[in-house]
Amino acid sequence: MGVNKDRMLAGEWYLPDDAELAADTERRFALCAAYNAGGGAAPADREGILAELFGSLGRQVRIRPPFQCDFGYHISVGDRTFVNFNAVFLDAAPITVGSDVQIGPGVQLLTPTHELDTERRRAGWERAEPVTVGDNVWLGAGVIVCPGVTIGENTVVGAGSVVTKDLPAGVLAVGNPARVIRRLEP
Repeated sequence: MGVNKDRMLAGEWYLPDDAELAADTERRFALCAAYNAGGGAAPADREGILAELFGSLGRQVRIRPPFQCDFGYHISVGDRTFVNFNAVFLDAAPITVGSDVQIGPGVQLLTPTHELDTERRRAGWERAEPVTVGDNVWLGAGVIVCPGVTIGENTVVGAGSVVTKDLPAGVLAVGNPARVIRRLEP
């Protein structure tokens, strides 16, 4: 395995110009292109593409194309989850989406982060932090979830919100940055 891929998988700073990472990107590109072009394909064929793309795919998962990701193999999606059009899952670190999750159109789950030091950023250094979305979460249209964030089960995040910090279970959060505005009934 290439040194930069090793660093990425360990959550360390890495340069994304690794030959293995480039091959992984080509694999993802081909699978996403097949999935996104296969709107008329049988559900089992589309599910087969997602099963090959993702690290783990639950039962009865529905993802409306177009869908984009970095690698795919860092993505785990639980049973009965629905992902609407134009989702972007940048999975340089693990993205774990629970069961019975509803993800609105244009949602972005982002694990990569870049250097604040200008010279290192210019050189291309980056690293990634996992994103976790608990069971029965609803992410409204256009929600952005930043690197390292965990969203607790049964939480709702309002459309257009930017989630920069962990959210507890069972709350309604809105805004930029997303803030808890109330607890939800169990």
